[in-house]
Amino acid sequence: MKEIRLLELNLKNFKGIKSFSLKANGNNVRVFGDNATGKTTLFDSFVWLLFDKDSNNRKDFSIKTLDKSGKVIHNLDHEVEAVFLVDGKTLTLKKVFSEKWTKKRGAAVSEFTGHTTDYFIDGVPAKKKEYDQLISSLISEDVFKLLTSPSYFNEQLKWQDRRKVLLEVCGDITDEEVIASNKELEQLLDVLNGRTIENHRKVIAARRKEINDQLEKIPVRIDEINHNLPDLSNLDKSALEAQISQINAEIDEKQDLISNIRNGAAITQKQKQIQEIEIELLQIKQQHEAGSKDELYKLKARIQEEESNISLLDSKAKNIQMQISYNEKNIQQIEAQLEAWRTDWSQINSQEFTHDELCACPTCGQDLPEDQVIAAREKALAQFNLEKSKKLEEITNKGKNGAVQKQKLLNDNEKLLKEIDKLKAEVAKKQEAISKFETQLQAVKSTIIDITENPLYVAKLQEKQQLQKEIGELQLSANESIQSVQMEILELKQQRDQLNADLGKFSILKQTEQRIQELEMQERELAAEFEKLEHELFLTEEFIRAKVNLLEEKINSKFKYARFKLFDQQINGGLQEVCVTTFDGVPYDSGLNNAAKINVGLDIIATLSEHYGFKAPIFVDNAEAVTKLLDIDTQVISLVVSEKDKQLRVETVPTEMKEAI
Repeated sequence: MKEIRLLELNLKNFKGIKSFSLKANGNNVRVFGDNATGKTTLFDSFVWLLFDKDSNNRKDFSIKTLDKSGKVIHNLDHEVEAVFLVDGKTLTLKKVFSEKWTKKRGAAVSEFTGHTTDYFIDGVPAKKKEYDQLISSLISEDVFKLLTSPSYFNEQLKWQDRRKVLLEVCGDITDEEVIASNKELEQLLDVLNGRTIENHRKVIAARRKEINDQLEKIPVRIDEINHNLPDLSNLDKSALEAQISQINAEIDEKQDLISNIRNGAAITQKQKQIQEIEIELLQIKQQHEAGSKDELYKLKARIQEEESNISLLDSKAKNIQMQISYNEKNIQQIEAQLEAWRTDWSQINSQEFTHDELCACPTCGQDLPEDQVIAAREKALAQFNLEKSKKLEEITNKGKNGAVQKQKLLNDNEKLLKEIDKLKAEVAKKQEAISKFETQLQAVKSTIIDITENPLYVAKLQEKQQLQKEIGELQLSANESIQSVQMEILELKQQRDQLNADLGKFSILKQTEQRIQELEMQERELAAEFEKLEHELFLTEEFIRAKVNLLEEKINSKFKYARFKLFDQQINGGLQEVCVTTFDGVPYDSGLNNAAKINVGLDIIATLSEHYGFKAPIFVDNAEAVTKLLDIDTQVISLVVSEKDKQLRVETVPTEMKEAI
């Protein structure tokens, strides 16, 4: 196990302590002093030396010495030095916090410009990185604070972090270990189906609520169904079916009667004649339009084709014109960029080298020797000329590339303009062709005679109209008979609809009884599932209780006095994660006296030291509250309030380390 013991701690101008030396020699010591004499300051200096923070883990605390009016006393070095024994070897660490004052050129007095911190390892100056790496190689900051302050674990760590540390030290309890501790919980292995206990409890809760909602609705739905059952007391299903069958037969007979009236022999003969005439009219029209119509359609097709070609050519010309406009915009942008580069080139080319001949040392403020000033000037001049040349060359290259791009775009536009001229010429040819086709079309149209002027066509059309008139007269007398039969069919259908409605009540009753049976079966299945979920919920609660007992027992077994409550029982029966330190049943944060808090803190440090394999000096503040500190195998520095001691006084408690040192 690695161990660090404090041999000596020296303070100079630190938080009001002008000078003090704590000679511990690796032993347990008790530091006595009245309030505000600097006991806690010793612990602050110890932590600041290692981690740049005070004992309350604050980084922004003040370490400067103040005068009686509360103002900072300037030009003081604030020092802390500690000598440690690390695994039998001495290690000296020192940190000096100083003000930085700088005298600017021409100023009469120096000005305060900040602070500096110097680091020393075994008396040798070191960089901050080396210093921090050395401390980190001994132990991490978080672990060191856990092992040096009895109050750090319970008062500065969040409860989540305290719980994390305990689980890291003592180990968590797996679900398998919990189930193995109680045979009744073995059923959970099949129930969980890969889910965690917490997630499965959520699934159970959601499903229980869903089942409860459904169980409440089923009786209501059954009552509603029973309330709406049809009345069949005066109905006979077989008689209704026979009546409906008889009415359907009567309706079919009357439909056949209407068909016979409507399809009389005279009307049928005249309708056949009309069909023959319509065929003859179509043949006459086709012969009339043969020849001239074909030529007309061909000319229209040619005109459409040429108009479509013109549309394609116009679209292509528009696309080319858009490309030309796009290129012209790019040319304008390139010309603007070229002009900007010319301006930049002129400005850079006109720049001249300047150098401040009066150079001062940044550390002491004195003027540098002349040879160093000349060398610096030559180096700066060479660097200036090199950078200027590079910038001019870079701008020149950009200008050449821009000019090449501009010329390429100009050449492209010239080619595109020629292509537009070709397209315009093709459009003109197409328009000329369309004009010729339209002239021919008008000539063909003038030779076509309208079909209504054809004597044969007109004669056949008049014959058709006469037949239609004769059919109308025959149908007029038949319609009166048909309307009478249709009224009889309508009355029969109304009777049938009423009988079908009564017959449908039997189907409704059957479907309703079947639905009630389904709901009752669903109710039984839901009740069985709810009972199964209740058992699963009971198993999860037993699991949680078993895990709580095992986990708290495992963790508490690692400590002599400290006990830890890791779960809190909720009103709804669930458990919430917490981390409460107790002693004899009294919570650390409510009711526990200072003596018990300190000894509980020491008990925790003892266990953590064993776990991390590291021992470090422990600072016990307000140690006067404890009549007997817990016996712990590491160096203890007790800070005791003593009204009579107006200055810090140190007493050494003999330990086995005395001979070793």
